[in-house]
Amino acid sequence: MPDSDSPESFDVVIVGAGFSGMYLVERCRSLGFSCVVLEQGSDVGGTWYWNRYPGARCDIPTIEYSYSFDPDLEQEWDWSELMGAQPEILTYANHVADRFDLRRDMRFDTRVSAASFDETANRWTVTTTKGDRFEAPHLILATGCLSKPNWPAIEGRESYQGKILHTALWPHEPVTFHGERVGIIGTGSSAIQSIPEIAETAEHLHVFQRTPNYTMPAENHPLTDEFRNEIKANYAEMRDLQRHSLAGMARYGVMGRIQEVGEEKIVEVDEEERRRRLAEDGLPSLRRYADVGIDLEANELACDIYREYVAGVVDDETTADALMPRDYPLGCKRQVVDIDYYETFNRDNVSIVDLRIDPIAEITPRGIRTESADYEFDVLIYATGFDAMTGAINDIEITGRDGRLLRDEWSAGPRTYLGLQSAGFPNLFMITGPGSPSVLSNMMVSIEQHCEWVTDCMAYLRDRNYRAIEATMPAQDGWVEHVNAVANGTMLTVESCNSWYLGANVPGKPRVFMPYVGGVGNYRKRCDAVAAADYEGFALS
Repeated sequence: MPDSDSPESFDVVIVGAGFSGMYLVERCRSLGFSCVVLEQGSDVGGTWYWNRYPGARCDIPTIEYSYSFDPDLEQEWDWSELMGAQPEILTYANHVADRFDLRRDMRFDTRVSAASFDETANRWTVTTTKGDRFEAPHLILATGCLSKPNWPAIEGRESYQGKILHTALWPHEPVTFHGERVGIIGTGSSAIQSIPEIAETAEHLHVFQRTPNYTMPAENHPLTDEFRNEIKANYAEMRDLQRHSLAGMARYGVMGRIQEVGEEKIVEVDEEERRRRLAEDGLPSLRRYADVGIDLEANELACDIYREYVAGVVDDETTADALMPRDYPLGCKRQVVDIDYYETFNRDNVSIVDLRIDPIAEITPRGIRTESADYEFDVLIYATGFDAMTGAINDIEITGRDGRLLRDEWSAGPRTYLGLQSAGFPNLFMITGPGSPSVLSNMMVSIEQHCEWVTDCMAYLRDRNYRAIEATMPAQDGWVEHVNAVANGTMLTVESCNSWYLGANVPGKPRVFMPYVGGVGNYRKRCDAVAAADYEGFALS
């Protein structure tokens, strides 16, 4: 037995037991690495463990949001809906953990506070808030891109005396709103999914909205046995399409067919035809136009169509106007999907407070005071998102070479090579880190690609007696420049766009575009080429 003051030793320490951490355990075992996963939650599942708010579900077809590494797993699992809800996805995560006995290499209720690199020993020492220590040559951060909840700095926030909830920290026990007055701050993805559900039972729901969002109908429906059988017969084709696509999706969904991305330009379609398509297909008709994502004139045409749709669904003209996005382009934020979102605002027990007109002055012990009115409720819900991409990483005090802190190195925005490593921090890997497709893609495809690349890299080092790998500064600088160059010219970086991709939702966070927009397929080719060239751009020692 080791001395009680000595850290537990492994080949790999992994932080996070979401879908990344789970797959890393399976990969490490298959390659002969001992590993331990440190997870602050009480079980596996990551984002699906924490985000239990009403209406939470996948925003892409769930058949595509699943592991591909085991054909038997693919064949034995049956999804019930096209867009799976949170309870089913968490059940899937638990099934995978049970099937591969993953929990025996995991420590739950364990929050990592610090990690430091010993340059002489080429080892990381990881410390938890409970004082436990672990050491390993390799440290992998599988902390997730959307895992640190964002609490807005509103005057009086601590004074509220009713029930407080955050969509990203939802209780594990059932929450009911029967007979209760509810206020919800935010109209991002979690709010758009939860508002229709909460409105079903709340006495009254006040929605406090700063920026209206663009959202598309989820087009969700139960899956038939015929559809599931077709999927199981075509998994290989679907996975190949995913891995070489732009966003990690084969678009295998509607009526069991692979959906082609449109190539038609909206500026070349007359107004009458655009209206006809809107009437027939609804908002999904906007997906067929290739120029909407790259041309501001085309985008504004699509925005006009979008606002026309909202006006046609929402009965009250003032409410409809409040819900219409303006002054920023469609596609500058992650696409939100919903079920009956706009229809919910036709209910008598739902009202919207347009914070563009009447901003919040303070939170009071009984509710919210805007500049012109007082609102009282029994429950206050924060649907205010996350400190995305970097928040969970910067929460850990990570010390690399020469005593440098990663959060200091990233003070002007995150800098990585391929989203996998940051110069000055040897043997520290990030899964779906800043500078990789991550949140611009089907996360499961990006997760598997990163987990496989990282573990193959560790095996390469071991088999050739290398002890350390580190991104070089020139390679990192070149990649950061490339990430920015590819994003320029898209709706994602226009001046009017204030998205969490840019850190704009967190006061004081540097405005830097963090994910890689060049596409999952192109990114995979680049990573494979780097590995094939004996890890070009990395220093091996």
